[in-house]
Amino acid sequence: MADTAATLAEDTQVTSPTHTVTPAAAPAATGRPQSGYGSAPAQHGGAPVKRQIVAFSFYKILPEWKRLPVEEKAAHKAAFVEVIKRWNKPGEFLSLTYSTVGTRGDVDMCVWSICYSVEEMNRMRSELLATPLGGYLETPHNFLSMTKRSQYQIDREDESEGEGRGAIRPGGHKYIFVYPFWKTRPWLLLSLEERRRLMDEHIRIGLAFPRVKLNTTYSFGIDDQEWVVAFETNFPEDFVDLVQQLRETEISLYTLKDYPIFSCVRLQPAEMLDRLG
Repeated sequence: MADTAATLAEDTQVTSPTHTVTPAAAPAATGRPQSGYGSAPAQHGGAPVKRQIVAFSFYKILPEWKRLPVEEKAAHKAAFVEVIKRWNKPGEFLSLTYSTVGTRGDVDMCVWSICYSVEEMNRMRSELLATPLGGYLETPHNFLSMTKRSQYQIDREDESEGEGRGAIRPGGHKYIFVYPFWKTRPWLLLSLEERRRLMDEHIRIGLAFPRVKLNTTYSFGIDDQEWVVAFETNFPEDFVDLVQQLRETEISLYTLKDYPIFSCVRLQPAEMLDRLG
């Protein structure tokens, strides 16, 4: 569906002006992690960039849970929310929550987490699944990725340039559209100059939709896909029009796979769980 939008996403992302895990317009963490995990040299000199670990976990609630007494379900929800809140550590760990009820048949909700350590991500997800609600959850899809500096230069001043695009700043929009993405082997064998030529048209089209914010993360070697992209917007119609235009570009010929696609509605954790029933 969004093959060419994914191509645009491959190496162009909007990031924060600091090295912190900080959402826009949301109850957020600020500051800098104490660990040096994920440090990488800045491509254009300067201090090392803190590269983030990113996970999109999509959960499906078992029907047995919906038939539990209301009081028991409320206790389950409270325990689940408590883990999310406890793990939102300033500058170290951030989780945003989304409902997919009515937008996907195979999943009901998404927890988007950003931190600086695979170990921390593993521990947090373990604690979520150890709650009473976790016993009623399946995980049909989970995407692990990392931030990395873009190979391409967007033709405008970008808020990410000062920090080397080693961080993303999510959460300022009502909706996200998330999917894994693969390119063909011929694309990876093209010269950087040729890839830049093909990317120019994509970048130009993307800049024509300023109400759609792009977050790009990389999965080479740590998960099945090559990239994971998350488009944030308050205007789903803009994303539909963006994808339609991008499909007509030359670079779309190099898309191998860009699905499943998840349309998600941002909600606070308690409200996300309330929509499960």
